[in-house]
Amino acid sequence: MNDKETLIESLRGKLIVSCQALPEEPLYDPERSIMPFMAKAAAQGGASGIRCNSVRDVKEIQKAVSLPLIAIIKRNYDDSPIYITPTMKEIDELMACSPDIIAFDFTNRVHPGGISSEELYRQARKKYPDQLFMADTSCFDEAKKAAEIGFDFVGTTMSGYVEGQTPSDQPDFDLISRICHETNARCIAEGKIHTPEQAAEALHLGAFCVVVGGAITRPLEITRRFSAVFNK
Repeated sequence: MNDKETLIESLRGKLIVSCQALPEEPLYDPERSIMPFMAKAAAQGGASGIRCNSVRDVKEIQKAVSLPLIAIIKRNYDDSPIYITPTMKEIDELMACSPDIIAFDFTNRVHPGGISSEELYRQARKKYPDQLFMADTSCFDEAKKAAEIGFDFVGTTMSGYVEGQTPSDQPDFDLISRICHETNARCIAEGKIHTPEQAAEALHLGAFCVVVGGAITRPLEITRRFSAVFNK
């Protein structure tokens, strides 16, 4: 196997932990990145990969752990609701860090500048032909298209987060199952996976690997789940 194939296989059946903190969250520090400590804890706990946001965090996490990284940049634009690695500008910024995988929004919505998700992928693939890319999708049609045009991984990241979809606090097991059984994609199960049992179910359905974030690395969210019980 070449290096790319070896990296891909290292994630098969494994846990990826999302280590992110946005400026409005308690674990965000403008002076330094705290996420490398989260990444080290995740690595020691058995994670096989890290998903992270921003050039700063990517660089610092790369120094802290030797695990594969799925890198994104969350950035808002006035002309589009898309915020996960929305343009080539963010992809270029991430490529300067040489992350293992770059993920971006691959929904049916239009990216900033009027670019479709498919066109952004084609631009990125042409410019960086050897880079691994992950599609963050919200429904089966998007996932199917992402698989067809050549994404290396297809995630369920955006399910329930797109306008017109019914919000849910549960993983989209139906979408995971359909991607695994009706496409040839390496499905990364991501989104609202709160328990080890749910992660195991995603693998049972055929997921290539599983991303867990808030249930592990966001103490504010975790505390709210517990406090909700007391508030009742």
